[in-house]
Amino acid sequence: MASLFNCHASNPDAASIKIKFTQLFINGQFVDSVSGGRFETIDPRTGEVIGSIAEATKADVDVAVKAARQAFDFGPWPRFPGSERGRILMEWADLIDQHAEELAALDAIDAGKLYEWCKIEIPSVANMLRYYAGAADKIHGEVLKMSREFHAYTLLEPVGVVGHIIPWNFPSTMFFSKVSPSLAAGCTMVVKPAEQTPLSALFYAHLAKLAGIPDGVLNVVPGFGPIAGAAITSHMDIDKVSFTGSTQVGREVMQAAARSNLKQVSLELGGKSPVIIFDDADVDKAVELALVGILFNKGEICAAGSRVFVQEGIYDEFEKKLVEKAKAWVVGDPFDPKVQQGPQVDKKQFEKILSYIEHGKREGATLLTGGKAVGNQGYYLEPTVFTNVKEDMLIAQDEIFGPVMALMKFKTIEEVIKSANNTKYGLAAGIVTKDIDIANTVSRSIRAGIIWINCYLAFGNDVPFGGYKMSGFGKDCGMEAIHKYLQVKSVVTPIYNSPWL
Repeated sequence: MASLFNCHASNPDAASIKIKFTQLFINGQFVDSVSGGRFETIDPRTGEVIGSIAEATKADVDVAVKAARQAFDFGPWPRFPGSERGRILMEWADLIDQHAEELAALDAIDAGKLYEWCKIEIPSVANMLRYYAGAADKIHGEVLKMSREFHAYTLLEPVGVVGHIIPWNFPSTMFFSKVSPSLAAGCTMVVKPAEQTPLSALFYAHLAKLAGIPDGVLNVVPGFGPIAGAAITSHMDIDKVSFTGSTQVGREVMQAAARSNLKQVSLELGGKSPVIIFDDADVDKAVELALVGILFNKGEICAAGSRVFVQEGIYDEFEKKLVEKAKAWVVGDPFDPKVQQGPQVDKKQFEKILSYIEHGKREGATLLTGGKAVGNQGYYLEPTVFTNVKEDMLIAQDEIFGPVMALMKFKTIEEVIKSANNTKYGLAAGIVTKDIDIANTVSRSIRAGIIWINCYLAFGNDVPFGGYKMSGFGKDCGMEAIHKYLQVKSVVTPIYNSPWL
């Protein structure tokens, strides 16, 4: 197969990247949409068009769901031994490794992600696939000793046809955090990648076909949330929806699921995660953690450490070093290996972040650094740090999803625990301290799904990830993720010579 782009180009533009897969992928084939409609995907570095993609509507979702239902009810995938599903997933992972550079380029140009990071991320998602491939033949029920004269056991069975709705900030990681465990469980599925970042998902579908995943098991339908996404969440023949995105849309997903066939729902939603830095911390290391926590992936990450609380004893030193580092942070083309931060994903997100920066100024927060666009084209923003932030300000409460930090000072452990929990979200938190008692106390007191101690954004295939409160429910990663796509069936039979016979 021809390369998707010239891998030797140090700074490829849209014209140098050959976009091969632009149709919907349904029932093992690339097809045009029923309506023939298409939409443009945009290079956030320049605002220029990368390519034209087939746009799925309700009619296309219906066709895809029909294919997935046929594959689940009558096809081999749910009936394969787990080892056979695992073998095919391993083949798929090997194909991803073989095309890692092309896939990295697609995510870099489609989402504005750093190319050097994408070259690490793509092998990581292949390993995620291998993790769940290894789990596919280890799905077991239990034998139960009943208190009455019966024998009982449980079966773990795939939930059925799953609708996956993928966000744009990590197109590859989010694709496989949902697709991998649900395939290992034996489900079939319809996947809607974000309209901002459809390119890699379509290429993954092509590789899935080459790996031997049967027709109808994996269907990919790029389109817009209010149309294709809504069709998935309200479809009467989809058994479960897994959604990652904003809390506002998560509400709509739940409502649609309830109004239709009461399908199961799992949600990984927004965050306003605190990073808490105590007086005994190494200031230089704490600054690095705080900056990475908010600037990684240009702040477009749900677990971003957007609220940073620093104890008063080291606050002044921390603030000075933080501002110096933030001003030196390199913003630019994501294909340049010296760059630390690429462009925001699209114009809408770029403008949303700028509007929150203006809110922060109007509400009286002090802008220490940043706050402006970078360059004359594309969607680049300066790393932005506010101080003198009050907890009721919008920049301290709303998920901005950009490189904007709210920096706050605290005195006592009791005070900072209360402040850290003062949010509708509960996705993640960071603690920086050398005191194990402080680490234990705070980690048990913060209402969040994952707590990082003296590290941040440390993810792993075997570590469950998901939120508390309005950050959603259900876990990605770990064995908990595979159980989202299984349901328990109890089987009971009388014991021989039981009086119940």
